[in-house]
Amino acid sequence: MKAFAFAHGPDWRACVDTLGRPGRGLGFVYFTDPLADEADKILETLKTRTGVRDWIGSVGTGILATGTEYQNAPALAAMVADVDAFSVFSGRAPLKTYGSFGVVHADPGAPDLPGLVSDMSGKVGTGYVVGGVSSSRSRTVQIANEVLSGGLSGAVLGEEVAVATRLTQGCTPYPGRFRVTEGEGNIIARLDGRPALEVLLEVVRGEKTQLLVGLPVPGSDTGDYTARNIVGVDREGGLFAIGDQVEPGMEILFCKRDATAAKKDLEGILGSLKLDVPHPRGALYFSCVARGEHLFGSRGAELDLVKRTLGDVPLVGFFCNGEISRDRLYGYTGVLTVFR
Repeated sequence: MKAFAFAHGPDWRACVDTLGRPGRGLGFVYFTDPLADEADKILETLKTRTGVRDWIGSVGTGILATGTEYQNAPALAAMVADVDAFSVFSGRAPLKTYGSFGVVHADPGAPDLPGLVSDMSGKVGTGYVVGGVSSSRSRTVQIANEVLSGGLSGAVLGEEVAVATRLTQGCTPYPGRFRVTEGEGNIIARLDGRPALEVLLEVVRGEKTQLLVGLPVPGSDTGDYTARNIVGVDREGGLFAIGDQVEPGMEILFCKRDATAAKKDLEGILGSLKLDVPHPRGALYFSCVARGEHLFGSRGAELDLVKRTLGDVPLVGFFCNGEISRDRLYGYTGVLTVFR
């Protein structure tokens, strides 16, 4: 990496000054929502003081940096990657040249967001895009050489830019998969021919936990799934609704949020990445807003795990309203990408 800095407090310019003047490369910038209204000033100052013309990034309810996280206060993290082969895009500046890997940020209000992610995946050589959905308690903005909102924005990297990426889940599946035999829209009425709610209650056996529904990823050889919230229950009708669309014939599984399992899974993907890339030059991490201190017990614990394995590598990212990995939108996950 050419430059890396992070700072908290209202004086975000101190962070920019620490970056120096690398002059070239692709910049990544993430800032917390108390700074959302200063996004234009932040971007202009980054361009002027660093000499770096191309920047992508997002606002978040919290931001991530090497070994630490910042929540509920002004904070900013920035990194300049020493890459030359890339193309920045947005709804205002459509992608003109395709590469092998994408880093994208999405507006939570964009229509058919899963479809947009899948479409972008089809435009890159590896089929892989990573990133996150902007999160904010106020104004939602993205950075793609300008301040904007709506749709997808980010950058596609050329084939010569070498990266490695992993997805870590924040849930533990209960044993068994169940086939939807009756359902429509986001409502699941029957599983394996039985009332869906009856099956659900039988699986959890009265255990008090945050229960989620997992939708298996077709063709995955690792048991991958996307976790979705249960958004409604009809006890009289014996059915429930989830935060996604279902149809008869598809399989589902039940999951619970589990801090111990999430830690183990994160350590597993970190070990895999370390073997693959012993000396990473920099990293991007996109983690669900429900992770961080909410899942790992204390502020910075999640990032401390990352630092213990990867070392003091420059890392930036943010807490997302949905995480993007490969060709789909996830929840309750972390997406870690390192530059070789």
